[in-house]
Amino acid sequence: MAKRVLVPIDGSDGAWNALDHAAAEHPDARFTLLYVINPVGAGAGGQVGDVGYAEEWYETAERRAEELFDAAADRLGSHGFDSEIVVGRPAQTIVEFADEHPIDAIVMGSHGREGVSRILLGSVAETTVRRSPVPVTVVR
Repeated sequence: MAKRVLVPIDGSDGAWNALDHAAAEHPDARFTLLYVINPVGAGAGGQVGDVGYAEEWYETAERRAEELFDAAADRLGSHGFDSEIVVGRPAQTIVEFADEHPIDAIVMGSHGREGVSRILLGSVAETTVRRSPVPVTVVR
C-alpha cells in the first residue's frame, strides 16, 4: 500500500473523483495535493510583458489553488494532506514532482476527452501515465 500519494487537483469533477478514490483506496496514506499553475494561461486576456498583469494573474491562480485546498480539506475531513502550488506545464510538472519527492503513487482525474479533442488538446493524464516514475491511477 502506498504511503505517499500525489493527487493533482484543478477543480474539475475528475479531480474531485480522484481525491475521493484516493481517500477510499489509500486511507492510511499521506496525500500531497498539487495545483499546477499553467503559464500558458497567462497570455490570455492580458498584455504580454505587462508586469502588473502577470502579478495579478499569478495571485489569482494562487487564490484559486488555496480555495481548492480548503474545499479538499472539507471533503477529506480529518485525513491529513500537504499542499503544493507549482508553475509549469501540467503533465511535465506532475511527473517531475513525483520524481523529485517521496511519492509512491499518483491518483488523478481525467477529463475524458476522446477523438479529435484529445488529439488536439493532448491529455495530461495520458502523458503522466507514460512518463511517471511511480504507478498512476486515472479516475474518470
